[in-house]
This record gives sequence, structure tokens and C-alpha cells, in this order.
Amino acid sequence: MLTLLVVDAANVVGSVPDGWWRDRRGAAERLRDRLVPYASGGVAGHPGPLDVVLVVEGQARGVEPVPGVRVDAAPGSGDDRIVELAGEAAAAGRTCLVVTADRELRRRVAAHGAESLGPRSVRP
Repeated sequence: MLTLLVVDAANVVGSVPDGWWRDRRGAAERLRDRLVPYASGGVAGHPGPLDVVLVVEGQARGVEPVPGVRVDAAPGSGDDRIVELAGEAAAAGRTCLVVTADRELRRRVAAHGAESLGPRSVRP
């Protein structure tokens, strides 16, 4: 069973002040495209292949998946959806990595046994 890599799109996009606020959906699409190599190559300490899921919310909803990266449009809070995914992974006995700098989200997913990685783990 592949390790699940869940990426908090809003948090990772927001970690670099590159004008993302002018086009949130476009910023999420650029992040999605940058995640593709991690599906096969893995992230530091976690070799690929990985099951990569980008969780989007708000104006970024509607971003389409691409080969190697699934997109999960949170119906409400992106953080709540990420916690749900971590819980589902734990229930299935699956390793889950969550990419976010959000301390509260890190605490919440840790309760499900998920490991957190910072945004730099998927941003050059």
C-alpha cells in the first residue's frame, strides 16, 4: 500500500509571497504540477512511489487532477478534509504524510499518527 502524501494547498501556496493571492486557482495548479515528480520520486526520507493528494479549498476549487496527483476539493475547511484523510489512512493502516506549516493542523493529524513535513519539502 502506497504512502499517502497529503498537501495543504492553501498553506504551501501561501508560504511564498509570489503574488498567489491574485490568482489562487492558478497558484494551486502550478503547485499541483510541481508535485508530479514526488509521486514517483518520493520526498526526503520517504522513497516513492507515493499517492499524492492536493487538498484545495475556496477559490482553488475546480483544479483538475493530473497523472500522479489527485486533487481533493474540500467541501468546507481544507484543514478538516486533511484531518479526515489522515484518519482514513490510519484506519487502513496506511502511512500518511501531511505537508503544511500550520501548527494546529500538524497537531490534529498527529493524533491520527500522520507525520508532518514543511512546505519546503515540496517547494524548491
